[in-house]
Order: sequence, then C-alpha cells, then structure tokens
Amino acid sequence: MREIVFDTETTGLDNQADRIVEIGCIELENQFPTGRTLHLFINPDGRKVHPDALAVHGITDAFLADKPVFAEVAEEIAAFFEGARYVAHNATFDMGFLNTEYQRVGIPVVAPELVIDTLSLARRRHPMGPNSLDALCRRYGIDNSHRTKHGALLDAELLTDVYIEMLGGRQAALGLSTKDNVTVERAADEEIVVIGQRPRPLAPRLSEAELQAHSSLIDRIGASAIWRKVPGQG
Repeated sequence: MREIVFDTETTGLDNQADRIVEIGCIELENQFPTGRTLHLFINPDGRKVHPDALAVHGITDAFLADKPVFAEVAEEIAAFFEGARYVAHNATFDMGFLNTEYQRVGIPVVAPELVIDTLSLARRRHPMGPNSLDALCRRYGIDNSHRTKHGALLDAELLTDVYIEMLGGRQAALGLSTKDNVTVERAADEEIVVIGQRPRPLAPRLSEAELQAHSSLIDRIGASAIWRKVPGQG
C-alpha cells in the first residue's frame, strides 16, 4: 500500500483566493518510508503572502519571485501522488488548496476516499487531546525542537513519524522488507500490520571459530548440556 504524507504552506486561509507556496511530500510503502520525497516552493502567481501567514511560515514574496507557478509543477506533483493515498494533518485545509490548484490546471480533484486525515485519526485515538502536530510529537516522544516555524517538508517528516506511531507500524515493520513481509489490512477504520516470514534468513552473525568453540563447550559439558535439546544441536 502506497501513501504520501504531505503538508502545504499557503499565502493565506482562503483556498479560493489564496495559493500554495510550498509543498512537502514523503512516500510510504506499507507505512514505512521509502526515502522518496518531493519538496517544492511555488510562486503564488501574483497573490501576496498575508502577514499572518508570513508569521507562521516565514516565506516571503521576494523569496517566491523566481519560483515556478503551480501550472509548471502540477504534473510533477500529480505524478508523485499517482496511485497513492493522500495523508495530511487537518486534511480538509491541505486538500482544499490542492484540489483548487488541480482544478485551475485541469487535473481531476482527489476523491475523498483517497484521503486520510491524521487529525481525525488522532481525535479518535486521543479524544481528550490536544492533537496538534506539536502536541502529538510530545505525546509520542518525537523531537520537534527544530520546528521554530512551519515548513512543508519538515512538517511532513514530523507527521510521518506521528502517523507511523499512531498506527503502531514502526515496531511492526522494523528490519523487514515491506514489499515481501508486511501487508496491511483494514477493519473498523483501523489499519493492522500483518507480518510474514522473511524471504531469506538473516546471515549468520557467528564466525566459524565461535561456532567451533561453542561445539567444544557442549562436548566438554556432555549429555547434560541444555543445547543438546535444541533441534540440530543433539
């Protein structure tokens, strides 16, 4: 299962009048980061950054002046998301902007069933809150001390860690091949990681000399050696 955890920064709060100025995306395969990311700054095509938005993300009009407009990067963004589910915190906000930008350039809007709102998930898991991204980082012990301002890629990275922790996927997928060993099943709006056998056994970590020394130890102990009860050691 492929998912894209993403975040946007914008010129303001109105998804019809304001524009996306930054998007950061992290690819997951079976709830495990693949290492593929997408990070773009986008010229808002004449729309000025509102002072309140500037205070949040610090992205200035001057910085955006030489960046591509959305129409120039729309296909790149849509291709990165192709075949994946969209994962965002307070997804109504981000999807409202992204779908509006898609509509402007003739790309079909994203169906609601392809969107996962981690804020809604957090509210179900932790009904007493708080459930902001910063609060969830504190809850799950994720270091966000470097988050002095909002940034799309940084927030997507933090959200990736939070999302995996909320689903219990980090421990389940640790050290496994996500394509061959881990599948994800959905039941009652919860996702369950199912772990299979490794396709190949791990390489031995003991040297031949260590194995010989252990065998000699068993011979010296004799028939009472507990290792003789282990299959293949008798």
